[in-house]
Amino acid sequence: MHVLSQSPKDPDFVQNPYPFYERARAAGPFFHWSDYNLTCTGNAAAVNAIFRDRRFGREPITPPVIPPHLAPFYAVEAHSMLELEPPRHTRLRTLVLRAFTSRRIAGLAPDITALATELASAIPPGTSDLLTTFAQPLPVRIISRLLGVPEDMAPDLLRWSNAMVGMYMAGRTREMEDKAVQATEAFVAFLRAYVEDRRAQPADDLITQLIAAETEGEKLSTDELISTCILLLNAGHEATVHTIGNGVKTLLETGTPLSTLSPEYVESTVEEILRFDPALHMFTRYAYDEIEVMGHRFQRGDQVALLLAAANRDPGTWDQPDRFRPDRPVKPHATFGAGLHFCVGAPLARLELQIALPILFRHHPGLTLASAPAYGDVFHFHGLKALMVRV
Repeated sequence: MHVLSQSPKDPDFVQNPYPFYERARAAGPFFHWSDYNLTCTGNAAAVNAIFRDRRFGREPITPPVIPPHLAPFYAVEAHSMLELEPPRHTRLRTLVLRAFTSRRIAGLAPDITALATELASAIPPGTSDLLTTFAQPLPVRIISRLLGVPEDMAPDLLRWSNAMVGMYMAGRTREMEDKAVQATEAFVAFLRAYVEDRRAQPADDLITQLIAAETEGEKLSTDELISTCILLLNAGHEATVHTIGNGVKTLLETGTPLSTLSPEYVESTVEEILRFDPALHMFTRYAYDEIEVMGHRFQRGDQVALLLAAANRDPGTWDQPDRFRPDRPVKPHATFGAGLHFCVGAPLARLELQIALPILFRHHPGLTLASAPAYGDVFHFHGLKALMVRV
């Protein structure tokens, strides 16, 4: 197995990680990324196989030692279905899906349409940052409406979420950890009060539905409810913000015709946006047994990093993978994962993109880039620092 070095904080990598992914893929299905001390793969077949193989999972064999100053953050993670395996994961996901139904998500379409129209109409003439005027407020306000938390909390939710995801970024510092813990404590305090209020006064919102959800006599505990709400709020907007930004950037840079956002083509255009430049680039798994995948043998306890964006550009799966082609036939990509942990919010993210992007360009068909967009130093995430556009 080849050993490769590439700092995830190198400015060239931050702006364009894809050449490194190509170099890594040329080394074989797996390589050792020395900066992370991790076995990694950007091979689409290997990524898909590991996602779907129940001999790999999210929980480490040996529980990590949690430093005291990070205890509040990991107390929330301890109840997050994203970090759990069966049987706890099965129970939590089943209860969540009883409330987070396809019917409830589809019912948000009028709200998404109205909010996207409101935001697009309010973009001022001249130069502005599309992230702050459109990409950020849309998903955070929609997920707030879905859960039933006040929309005027959106700035706080954004601030807390941004601080918490700092825990997953390369080269995190003690300052980032402290901010994440402060945000976690504020988030938990707000939601604990809100959950108790909804227990006393049910409403037509997802928090009430989560409280009511029951399977085989079991319900979510308050701590599980809080962790689930934080997960849905963070995951429900963080990646969508980046995807809207990355997607608009790609559409403008490639001069993609606006006809690709018409009703008959918008689904394939959105899938190509999700494939071409996704918001999450790395996800990890642990081996629960001795397992061989494409010639590499994992020992029990080994960790492997799945490079989602690299898998999405694997020429073994995709024709002309480095080209943005909205007319590409729709087929599965790695952006939302696969298998047991497939993203529960994928239908909502797709709906938001399919509705919001056509509305944005319908209101502003002459939208152009005002300056070259730059990505933020936020790996494993991949999103813009700003998207300055001219109306």
